[in-house]
Amino acid sequence: MKLYDISQEVFGCVVFPGDPAPEREVIAKISEGSPCNLSKISMCAHNGTHVDAPFHFYEKGKTIDETQLEKYIGMAYVAEHTGMLTAEDAAAILKKAEEMDERSGKRILIKGKAIVSLDAAKVFAEAGIWLLGNESQTVGPEDAPMDVHLRLLGAEVVLLEGIRLGEVAEGVYFLSAAPINLGGADGAPCRAVLLEDVQLVAF
Repeated sequence: MKLYDISQEVFGCVVFPGDPAPEREVIAKISEGSPCNLSKISMCAHNGTHVDAPFHFYEKGKTIDETQLEKYIGMAYVAEHTGMLTAEDAAAILKKAEEMDERSGKRILIKGKAIVSLDAAKVFAEAGIWLLGNESQTVGPEDAPMDVHLRLLGAEVVLLEGIRLGEVAEGVYFLSAAPINLGGADGAPCRAVLLEDVQLVAF
């Protein structure tokens, strides 16, 4: 069994334009006489590798603590794509995922510099997937991501953004990407990992 850490390190992570960057403040040091080392952190809920909840774009959408943990944990399919992801591409990815392992069709991760089009988002939403992950800091075009977010989050597809899949080949994996339990929040950071060659009946 092999484990892939597909998360960014927080303080050196990519930050979406306009979002505040994460900061760490050391407030106690053993070297200065304190009984322990202690840090204070400040960050946007969407820094680095993170999850978007429906509340991110919907006033009455589910917040992070209201989304189902099952969406973030279980079999997933990694597909590689560069450029705009069309409706045809999305349909082909879903077909291949279900052929390899029907459970993996609920969680789709896109490897590469891919942009999810609105048409592709519609295909994923209508298929009833639970989670869509990508390497960019946002799903959809960076300069106009709203429509894609609205389509996916409106269907309660949670978004796992800012993952790193460079060392991961296409195929089926076990995903663990549960977000921090931030009550009332629109998003949350997570430590996303993939496990290779895992056979779990329940997931």
